[in-house]
Amino acid sequence: MRKRKWGTSALLLILSVVVLLSGCGSGDKITIGAQTYTEPKILAQMYKALIEDRSKVKVDVKADLAASPVVIKAMKNKEIDLATLYTGEIFNGYFDIEQTKDRAKVLQQAKEGFNKTFDFEWFDPFGFENTYAFTVRKDLADQYKLEKISDLADKAKDMKIGVDTTWLERDNDGYKAFSKHYGLSFGQTLPMEIGLVYEAVANKKVDIVLAYSTDARIKQFELKTLVDDKQFFPPYDASAVARKEILQKYPEVGEALKQLVGKIDVETMVGLNYEVDVKKRSEKEVAVEFLKKQGLLK
Repeated sequence: MRKRKWGTSALLLILSVVVLLSGCGSGDKITIGAQTYTEPKILAQMYKALIEDRSKVKVDVKADLAASPVVIKAMKNKEIDLATLYTGEIFNGYFDIEQTKDRAKVLQQAKEGFNKTFDFEWFDPFGFENTYAFTVRKDLADQYKLEKISDLADKAKDMKIGVDTTWLERDNDGYKAFSKHYGLSFGQTLPMEIGLVYEAVANKKVDIVLAYSTDARIKQFELKTLVDDKQFFPPYDASAVARKEILQKYPEVGEALKQLVGKIDVETMVGLNYEVDVKKRSEKEVAVEFLKKQGLLK
């Protein structure tokens, strides 16, 4: 068999076609990470919809990452490009910080610390935090006009509280420290798994429970969240966090993420989680519906 001889121009043409085809196959793509629970999965779908609507960048969502430290490690290793994190993450020892519960100072330290240590961009918050919150049955809240934790001062001794077992046992930021901070203690404390506290209060086995502030079951069981008026719990404001390298490469990604700043308050996030966790709708459907109602998508 005769061997075909290729000219230089022909070889260059073939090489150009190969490069072009390989480029079409890969394209511009980023990966969003999300932890195991509903909230960051909904937010990841919001990011994806906004980015793909406002740019030519394609987005993959990598869900069910075990916890925030896993997310941060994956971002550091360039396995994912952006995710949702909470400002209270600064208390987990990634870098030196000033111990404070001041919301603005915690946010500033998150921005500066993750920028300097990891080269991450920490965006301004969405408008809600996901932290511990004391919640009571609506009938009790109405009966005793309960709005904030301090309102329990002369009532706590006659109330039963259901709390996360681990929180009850912690020294520095658990029940003992809380009681000292607010100068109150409950008549009876019942330790239980966090998932059981909601049904316990709804079934009147306890009067008040320590919940998570954006949990869908707050809406499901019509619970009233009390304001942490003496700021015992540190702030955990939610923000988008992205690798700066990606934002420099695709500035339109950052512009898309900024559309959500200040757009989601705690009641809204509870409602979005409720749509997925209780009404069993998909995270994508709920995310896109929200964005359309906000006028951020057509």
